[in-house]
Amino acid sequence: MVLIAALFVQAFQMALVVLLAPLLTGFIRLVKARLLRRRGPPVIQPYRDLLRLLRKEVVLAENASWLFRVTPYLIFAATWVAAAIIPTFATGLIFSWTADLIAIVALLGSARFFLTLAGMDVGTSFGGIGSSREVMIATLAEPSMLLIIFTLALIAGSTQLSSIAAFMTSTQAGLRVSLAIALIALVMVAIAENARIPVDNPATHLELTMVHEAMVLEYSGRHLAMIELAASLKLLLYISLIACIFAPWRLASPGAGPAVYLAGLLAYLAKLAAGGALLALFETATAKMRVFRVPEFLGAALMLALLATLLRFVSRSL
Repeated sequence: MVLIAALFVQAFQMALVVLLAPLLTGFIRLVKARLLRRRGPPVIQPYRDLLRLLRKEVVLAENASWLFRVTPYLIFAATWVAAAIIPTFATGLIFSWTADLIAIVALLGSARFFLTLAGMDVGTSFGGIGSSREVMIATLAEPSMLLIIFTLALIAGSTQLSSIAAFMTSTQAGLRVSLAIALIALVMVAIAENARIPVDNPATHLELTMVHEAMVLEYSGRHLAMIELAASLKLLLYISLIACIFAPWRLASPGAGPAVYLAGLLAYLAKLAAGGALLALFETATAKMRVFRVPEFLGAALMLALLATLLRFVSRSL
């Protein structure tokens, strides 16, 4: 009975993240429009866009290989699995004990690897430019992420998200400078990884600055729908990750009652709404930076992550 309940919670978690991802994207677009004094699209517009793409015929370039066709499904699967092992409303999920923060980085890195290969597969200039810029971002973002994980592992004593969340809710965590610096670095990495302002602008197709959109210009139909859904899942993943580590309140423990799970679900929805609203506010108040300044932005994130690690070595209380 306990195993069946745990499987149900894990299945609900997997369905929840994939259903909420487009809603989060629509919510951020709506908040940004309202902040700019525009009416904006309805919050369910991303669902309509995905359904419209699924109904369209796939158009492939003549020189597209098998890699170009399977990449959208590989990206979606890797991102979905990564999002499914993050405790959103409950800890102790079945999948969370078989994977940890390093596995999440590996899954997202694999998805990026296939996306950059697919961007160069058809041989267009935009795809090559986007892939080279994506690799440039990865060379700084992934080391920063690993240093952040290293800092959290040193403080919490584990890379398992359920253990980290339990530590953060205990009195042992306290207020630490290294955690505050790691939070800032993680937010900067999340902005870069999700191609958000100021690193990239997902709402435009300006060839001189775009990164992610340049790699997926040749995709259409259900392939593009998979990539768009994976991008929404990735954004939800990072907000869920930040909420799980730095705001792990109301997470239901394994075997808790339905009321506790419901409270955890409502708290998770509130965290998603707060994270989406803060992201929309930040993007409204910030301008897109030029591409050659992106390494400076990510270099600052790398230095902050390294500083957080060094502070942990200097003093156990920091």
